[in-house]
Order: sequence, then structure tokens, then C-alpha cells
Amino acid sequence: MIGKRILVTGGAGFLGSHLCERLVAAGHEVLCVDNFFTGRRANVASLLDHPRFELMRHDVTFPLYVEVDQIYNLACPASPVHYQFDPVQTTKTSVHGAINMLGLAKRTRATIFQASTSEVYGDPSVHPQVESYWGNVNPIGPRSCYDEGKRCAETLFFDYHRQHQLGIKVARIFNTYGPRMHPNDGRVVSNFIVQALQGRDITIYGDGHQTRSFCYVDDLIEGFIRLVATPKEITGPMNLGNPVEFTMRELAELVIDVTGSPSKLVYEPLPVDDPKQRQPDISFARRELGWEPKVPLREGLEKTARYFELILSEKTV
Repeated sequence: MIGKRILVTGGAGFLGSHLCERLVAAGHEVLCVDNFFTGRRANVASLLDHPRFELMRHDVTFPLYVEVDQIYNLACPASPVHYQFDPVQTTKTSVHGAINMLGLAKRTRATIFQASTSEVYGDPSVHPQVESYWGNVNPIGPRSCYDEGKRCAETLFFDYHRQHQLGIKVARIFNTYGPRMHPNDGRVVSNFIVQALQGRDITIYGDGHQTRSFCYVDDLIEGFIRLVATPKEITGPMNLGNPVEFTMRELAELVIDVTGSPSKLVYEPLPVDDPKQRQPDISFARRELGWEPKVPLREGLEKTARYFELILSEKTV
């Protein structure tokens, strides 16, 4: 792994920026590519002057001609607020982006990692979700631009692997949180923390009994790196997430406790196609990577709340 030239698409985003830091710290040369739709230069500000880091504005729906040893394909808006803003472009980013990055990997013979998602399982009827489960996805709903785009990207990855013997690694990411989340991304952790810090009522969609499993960003990035380091025959898809479930009400009450907020809970109707339960089976990751999340939810929420408190105080939201 030492001294590789690594491309990270979506590298100025929430997950991408943490990954770039880890890779640079490990001694690699990192080319960070982002179109800055949801990514921000501020997320990689600490790396801009580093001799082994390069930032390039580029949209992965267009080809990229560079020389690399590894590719982490993270480019795609990942929250409903952002991916539903321009659903056609979201699908293009997943599908055309995958085609372009796979073409680059084919030419350079680079190992390529795909950041897929638990959304490929849709509103699951199997709990917890195992990688062999095909999912329950609405192909024409308001979330399908993201869900089906990622499903198609997985198809492309495995077809390139079978047809061109490309080295691929596919991770299905479950709910992840931490510093550098966008405060206005509409995800439940950022919504709850921002509302709590501003003393506003915390909005719970549905009855509050739907569940999610929350993985702290540092744990997830460790999973990425371990997966890419596995032998070629380990392709995935592999679930990466926290198997411990929390209800939305439990999360909201914990956020109020962590922030010391006077916020009250209010309830709104559940959005269309919003899954009522999402929990990863991570047996595959435990077996092949020796990986499982380490950061407790309270500790991770405390770190995330401090980040949001800082950016809210600087009025950068």
C-alpha cells in the first residue's frame, strides 16, 4: 500500500475528505476530485498545502485522464435533499460516473472501490440485511434516482469484473455520521443536532419507532481501507455499518441529552418510500476484515455536535 497514487472522487465531501486525510497520513499521493455540488474546499483545507495532495474540480460524468494505482469512487450526493434536487443528474453521476471510473481503472489496471449504499435494499422485508438479499426498491419513486443509480453502478462494477477481470471492491454503506456532515443535508443526525443546538423543536418523521444503525465516520473509513487491502477474490458487496439499532425517538432524546438542549419532540408524516427499518448484517466484514464499529453513539454524537456548534457559531451554514 505504501506510496501509491490514489484517486478519490467526491474527495471534498463528508466521507471523501476523511478518506483523503487517512490516505495522505499513510504515505500515499492523493488526487482528490470533486465538482463541489455538496463537497467543500473547507473539508480538505488542512491538506491543500501538502505535497502529496492535489485537488481538482471535475465532474465524474465526464471522462478523466490520469495515471493512478487505486480509485475510490465516492462521487454522488448521498442525502435526499441533495440527490432529489436534480434527480436526473444524480442518476447520471452514479451510472456515467461508474462507467468513466471503471474505464479509467481498466486502462490503468487500478483496483477500484465503489461506495454503494444500504439504499440498494430499499424498504427491506429481511432483517438484518445480508449482502445476498436483493432488496425491495421502488424503481419509480422519488428516492429511486439514488437507489437505482447505485444498484446500476454495482451491476457495472461486477460486469467489468467478470468481463475485463478488473479488481473491484464494493461496499454498501449504512447510515454514517460525524464532523463535516453538511448541516443542511436533511439527514437525521444533522437535522437533530442542528435543531437541538438552535433550541428548535426536533422534528421526527413518522411515529419515531422506525430504526437506523449509526456508524461513526472514522470506523467507516477504516472499513474502506481494510476492504481495499483484501485479496483480489474479495470483491464484495460488503455491508459496512453499525449493527446496533436505535429508534428515531431514542436518537432524538440522546441528542437532546448530549447538547443540553431545551428542544421538544414534534412529529410529522413519514416521507414517501422512507424505510422503516435498516440494520446491517456485518458477518462478512467481521470475517474477512476483522472489522466492526468501535465508537459508541454517544461519543460520536458529542464529537459531531462540537463540529456543528463551531460552524454554527461561525455562521457558515
